[in-house]
Amino acid sequence: MSRSKFRSRSTKNRTNLYEEITTKIIGELEAGHVPWVQPWGTAAAKAPLAMPNNAATGRGYSGINVLILWGAVVEKGFPGQSWLTFRQALSLGGNVRKGEHGTTVVYADRFIPNDEKKRARETGDDPQAIPFLKRFTVFNAAQCENLPEDVAVAAPPPPPGLIAPRVEALIAATGIDFRIGGNRAFYAPLHDYVQVPLPQAYFDPINWHRTALHELGHASGSPHRLDRDLSGSFGSKKYAFEELVAEMNAAFCCASLGIVPTVRHADYIGSWLKVLKEDNRAIVRAASKASKAADYLLGFLPDGVPPDTLAAIKPNRNAV
Repeated sequence: MSRSKFRSRSTKNRTNLYEEITTKIIGELEAGHVPWVQPWGTAAAKAPLAMPNNAATGRGYSGINVLILWGAVVEKGFPGQSWLTFRQALSLGGNVRKGEHGTTVVYADRFIPNDEKKRARETGDDPQAIPFLKRFTVFNAAQCENLPEDVAVAAPPPPPGLIAPRVEALIAATGIDFRIGGNRAFYAPLHDYVQVPLPQAYFDPINWHRTALHELGHASGSPHRLDRDLSGSFGSKKYAFEELVAEMNAAFCCASLGIVPTVRHADYIGSWLKVLKEDNRAIVRAASKASKAADYLLGFLPDGVPPDTLAAIKPNRNAV
């Protein structure tokens, strides 16, 4: 096969993979199901709320793979969030049971085509790398047998009363200007502060924490943090994309802290669909940015469990 035909086929495969993922997400949104919010704690979801991880390496999956694996756990009724490749199961002394079907996840990378390298040498410009996705297959630990007993042990849920102090400690540790008061939640990019109404304003108190994590997700994108494009005005594609990032960031943070994720902005589904239908790579990019935002925020989480710190986050009298 000639190099040009190989590149053409590789490009087509990468495009098809983006298309497959985007089509699936669009289908779920059109059906009223938000992929980053799963029915944890119900009969439909046997696995505990957690972020998916690789049972062999201990590393957590991120980005679009979180949505893919959460969906597979609920759809197929797996009891845990741990995954292995076929070879990893063998390396641990176990094996994938005969007849089991794996779940396709993706690996994102970049490469520089030879033609681009040549162009860069001739012009003196920096070569432009092309992003690509590569697929590989993983199996839930429940699809394997003869694995060591200590593999894929589900982490116990956090004790009652532990969640709120951890979230409050995280808010304080980020150093982000966090104000409590007023009657709406928002992040103000120009002045770099987050504002969330009093916890008493929420029918379910845990929604205060979900909202706080959503707005902190926006704040993570400021120029001196992760430097995302926050210039979109309400109703624009940029605005809808940033809302996607903040929503998924909140879901990833919630899952890491033992809080069941919910959709904060269900009325944005139409705008999300418009973005995804016009750009089949948007959901992959948004999920990647959401993972980076969640990693950034959770990186501030103090070790141990502090006492209740809500009193330390006092309502800002200047909040409106």
